Amino acid sequence: MKLRYIAIEREFGSGGTKIAAEVSKKCGIPCYGHEILESVAKEQNVSVKTLEDYEESISGSFLYSMFVMAQSQTGDPDLLSPEAKLYVAETRVIRTLAEQQPCIFLGHCAAKALKGTEGVLRVFIRATEEEKVKRAIRDYGVPEKEVTAVCRKMNRRRANYYSFCTRRKWNDLSNYDVILDSTALGIEMCAAALSAMYLYE
Repeated sequence: MKLRYIAIEREFGSGGTKIAAEVSKKCGIPCYGHEILESVAKEQNVSVKTLEDYEESISGSFLYSMFVMAQSQTGDPDLLSPEAKLYVAETRVIRTLAEQQPCIFLGHCAAKALKGTEGVLRVFIRATEEEKVKRAIRDYGVPEKEVTAVCRKMNRRRANYYSFCTRRKWNDLSNYDVILDSTALGIEMCAAALSAMYLYE
């Protein structure tokens, strides 16, 4: 199967953003992450912060997910909760971007949005707790006294949103085709591995 899309989920502090940027450079294809949220914010005339707050409020409850996702199937935007509207809008943006050219998607449950599309590689990037804490302090400027709480908060938000969109557990490795440990392999080797898979004929 010739790959066209790389859909990456990653633990906070695992270096997933850097890996995606390197793969983008090596393969000559765009990478979309925060840009997805920015596009939805512009479309809905709200701030990115507002949408981030919606993501934050999403429950990981299976029953809640079932209820809201059922709402999203009604086709009537007036019946949708803010969370369901966000899910529908992000899916639409991801599909539109995918129609234009091969690309990399960082987060936002892109693999779910592209379900049924050929050539999608589902990737999960993880790292040791020690390495994630170091990177959060060094790369993201998280204060040392707050870093553990921030890492947990970010990963909980990602897990809840993934569960909400897919009704599956975010860290269930059976959801992915490739699992990379950036502590063991390093950023460059992770990027080289994904690039080689994408470029393989």
